[in-house]
Amino acid sequence: MKSRERIFYLCVLAASALFLFVGSRVASRDFYTPAGIHAMPYFTGVVTDIIDRAESEPGAAWGVGGVDTEITFGALISRGERRGDEVIVRQLLADFFLVNEREVSVGDRILIVYDDWNSIYHFAGYVRINHIIILGAVFLGLIILFARKKGFNAIVALGFTCMAVFWVFIPAILSGRNIYITAIIICVFSVVSTLLIVIGPNKKALSAMLGCLGGVLLAGILMLLMDAILHLTGAPDQETEFLLLLPTEYPINLRAIVFAGVILGAVGAIMDVAMSIASSLQEVKDAGGGKTFADLFKSGINIGKDILGTMLNTLILAYIGSSLSIILLLTADTASPTILFNTEMIIVEFLRALVGSFGMLLTVPLTAAICAWLYVRNDAPDDSEREYPDDYAERMQKRREGREFKT
Repeated sequence: MKSRERIFYLCVLAASALFLFVGSRVASRDFYTPAGIHAMPYFTGVVTDIIDRAESEPGAAWGVGGVDTEITFGALISRGERRGDEVIVRQLLADFFLVNEREVSVGDRILIVYDDWNSIYHFAGYVRINHIIILGAVFLGLIILFARKKGFNAIVALGFTCMAVFWVFIPAILSGRNIYITAIIICVFSVVSTLLIVIGPNKKALSAMLGCLGGVLLAGILMLLMDAILHLTGAPDQETEFLLLLPTEYPINLRAIVFAGVILGAVGAIMDVAMSIASSLQEVKDAGGGKTFADLFKSGINIGKDILGTMLNTLILAYIGSSLSIILLLTADTASPTILFNTEMIIVEFLRALVGSFGMLLTVPLTAAICAWLYVRNDAPDDSEREYPDDYAERMQKRREGREFKT
């Protein structure tokens, strides 16, 4: 890496870190934490032995079927203020519950909650994040092994994006900040920081950046327009409605939450399309396949057609996959397709896919045009790159001989 590029890279990292620091402070300035809420403490522990397993029929006297199974076991707390303590924990399995956790066994790593009202430790679930961390570490290692420096930079950029969401965007919502403006700021930060960290300061990064931001802008405008046309409430499901019950000082704008979810969900795919076109056209230009604006623009459109053919499937299937349980439930519970396809939950999922697709659709010609203009700008060929007629050398020789004869 050249000295100038290294300095620029460090400046981008410093600017991104400064944005996160200042943004987090500003977003959390009016963060409202209600007093008086009693939160039971959680701990992690390891099951050491099974003490008892008892079954009962608590509803038999009222004619209600079902069996309750209560498992009493010992556990060693491995993390928290009571680390090292050996405690007695209870796990309740009941036929009344639709889904039960697996019965604990010796050696399991579990979550424990302490009910200080009744002075009882309860089983609260299994520790699962450790395996996810291992899987993620393996993936990140393979990314670095395969892509080397660019893979490492991609991980750094991803870290900045995630921190921007959780350190700036989420606190800003709970502090009563304007969700529309904050979502756009996070999108712009993600696009700019990612491309500058991964690609660096060059025409390719600038082209992808401008094309991506143009696609995101169209997606945002279209989402606002469709929000007004479709008369959305902003509460397509119960989870969203629960946001209104949060004991915060500032009411949460549910329609803005839907807008932010659509835009944040689309920006990754739009950035992927813009970067693919910018990178492909750079390769075409370097290989000598595009000498003029028209040639490069045409190549960009052709490349974009192929990218859109698969990226649209990727985007739509990703949204369907993330909402598959809800779609199955609504399909099974709704007799009329007319009612199903006019349910706000389904409409919002359609909007996610279509708005993101419109953003990608605009990104293709916009990125192709910007790339073609930047790549051929101030790119006049030198004498070694000029194209000459086949008889050029012979004609020049005759001209020189004529000049010598006249002399």
